[in-house]
Amino acid sequence: MRTGERGGRRLRDSDRSLVRACLAGDAEAWEALIRRYQRLLYAIPLRCGLAEEDAADVFQTVCVKLLENLERLRDEHHLTGWLVTTTRREAWRVYQARSTQQPAGGGADEEVLEALPASTFLPEEETLRLESAQLLQAALEDLPDRCRTLLNLLYHTEPRPSYEEIARQLNVSVGAIGPTRGRCLQQLRKILERVGF
Repeated sequence: MRTGERGGRRLRDSDRSLVRACLAGDAEAWEALIRRYQRLLYAIPLRCGLAEEDAADVFQTVCVKLLENLERLRDEHHLTGWLVTTTRREAWRVYQARSTQQPAGGGADEEVLEALPASTFLPEEETLRLESAQLLQAALEDLPDRCRTLLNLLYHTEPRPSYEEIARQLNVSVGAIGPTRGRCLQQLRKILERVGF
């Protein structure tokens, strides 16, 4: 079996099992864990107004901090929150560092910026939205391939394909899409309930 295939299957493992495997030195588990959260770890600094290269720096720093703190993060229900908070703080630190590197002349603005709490930098509502999106994405990845494909086609594909196109792609009748969608959404709801969403 090729490494890419095994790593792809590891994406379906729970955070807890991935963290345990990482602590045991499993490089594929580390790759799967980072791949699971990479969108979130990039989205936060970009939403905070950082440039892509700064977002990449934040991503790397958070990955290092995650590796250093894995032993404390065995509870999978706290991992997403820890990552969001750590990424937001690191983005804030980079933002402040970049702000102080700007040419002099905006002293009052810099004082105001430094006085703002990090939660003003990325409002709590936005943080919660990003965290919810991450949990939903992880739950979607736990679905069987057919359900994941169907829900992605129905809700995450632009322009949205017609039912006929979806039926053709999934090799089912148009009439089967609605009932299948219902079963898939029920499975998704159960996964989300398991993680306390």
